Amino acid sequence: MTIATPLTFEDIRAAQAADPKTRERDLAAKLGISEGEFTAAFEGHGVTRLQPDLDLIFPRLEQIGELMALSRNEHAVHEKIGVYDKYQSRERVPMVLGKVMDLRLFKAHWVHAFAVEKPAGDTVKRSLQFFDAHGDAVHKIHCRASSDLDAWQKLVTDLRLPADASVPGFAPPAQRAAVPEPDDNQIAELRQRWAAIEDTHEFQGMIARLGFKRLQAIRVMGDEFTWRVGDDAMETVLTGAAAGAVPLMVFVRNPGILQIHSGPVVNIKRTGDWLNVMDPDFHLHLRTTAICECWAIRRPSKDGDVLSVEAYDADGNRILLINGIPGETQANRPDWINLVRSLPCHDSAVAA
Repeated sequence: MTIATPLTFEDIRAAQAADPKTRERDLAAKLGISEGEFTAAFEGHGVTRLQPDLDLIFPRLEQIGELMALSRNEHAVHEKIGVYDKYQSRERVPMVLGKVMDLRLFKAHWVHAFAVEKPAGDTVKRSLQFFDAHGDAVHKIHCRASSDLDAWQKLVTDLRLPADASVPGFAPPAQRAAVPEPDDNQIAELRQRWAAIEDTHEFQGMIARLGFKRLQAIRVMGDEFTWRVGDDAMETVLTGAAAGAVPLMVFVRNPGILQIHSGPVVNIKRTGDWLNVMDPDFHLHLRTTAICECWAIRRPSKDGDVLSVEAYDADGNRILLINGIPGETQANRPDWINLVRSLPCHDSAVAA
């Protein structure tokens, strides 16, 4: 058996020079390495390694002014444009709770941090890029035309990692662990606890403590709380919300971050496999061809049932979650309830 020789940093930079138009993420995949490994190869060549300390980085972002926050998973890209204000430091899950930026930061996954400068014609594109232990992208922060470059550069200079600092390597890709099928007792307990929830923020923790993956729990709950809708439900929701001026909460998550948009969606466009929201302060790019299951979910709360629509890929990973924005005295506005209830059921649900 022939063992492939690991690529050197010089090999990676040469590959980029030979194929400059391909996106870094795509070129890394083509080379069989992570995006984080690809980025690290350019340290000293437009890339500066930073201390990956959220409590040092995030409080200073507000001084820079308008920025773009980009978080993605394999099939959805979520971009918010605004100021990183109201950072809250926490031991495990710091948060940004600003006027525009709404983020949950799962600190354990923020392992590598880089400042990246890339020539683009007569300008330079600047970004902060964060990766987990495997080199998978967690979050990226992009400079805008109105950003304060002096404050940006001072952050990079102050938080630059010394040349002799010890840095972690990149771990092999994570292996997906098999999840055993639940027994009748687990399902009964899940249904009992689901029905008794008073705070929807407890929902994910409750599922995990009972040993379920999220989609696994949704599938076994029964149609009182979950029902499968058509695979095109996300396009129906987004276009319906735009046409009816129904404000939404749009969530995209990867293991290291949850990024949220709250407000209207207006400008919906399709480009091939991708459905796009292109509004002034919010962009969403959704690969609809990767959606294998969509579900409508009802979760009890003290203020009434919270309705959401969720999309999953072939591996059971959640791609996108959309909630309505709560009313003043209720968990859901009537227009959101009507939109969700109007979604056609999936063929399998109709047949059952």
